[in-house]
Amino acid sequence: MVSVSASASRVDSCKLQVTVPRRPTTASHTQTQTDLRSYCPVACALDVVGDRWTLLVIRDLFSGKHRFGDFLASPEKIPTNILAERLKRLEAAELISTQSYSEHPPRFEYHLTEAGRALAPVVDAVASWGLAQFPGTRRPTGRAAE
Repeated sequence: MVSVSASASRVDSCKLQVTVPRRPTTASHTQTQTDLRSYCPVACALDVVGDRWTLLVIRDLFSGKHRFGDFLASPEKIPTNILAERLKRLEAAELISTQSYSEHPPRFEYHLTEAGRALAPVVDAVASWGLAQFPGTRRPTGRAAE
């Protein structure tokens, strides 16, 4: 609710309520209908992969990148704190799995799960659209998809 003074030149008060969707706390991320923010499948998909960086991480996994440093070497230059958070979120959503390759210090490789691999046509469609809309762009070169 916003209350504006009679002169309409300043805002006297502003009250804003924000509701943040809560993720299930069980081991499985599969959401039930009561956990969904929306019944729209596009909205639900965007809740998982709809930010600026997540599909780029998934794209990199398809191109054969598996380690934290591999993702950092991408030309988009994802910040380390954001990359770490996106990898945790993708693992919680069961789109990737982790495999330890070093205990001291702890290091992991990241691999697409079956649900993550199901995003291949989505990434391909976004890339095809981008090629058509933005002259001079090209598909990244890399190893074969997982």
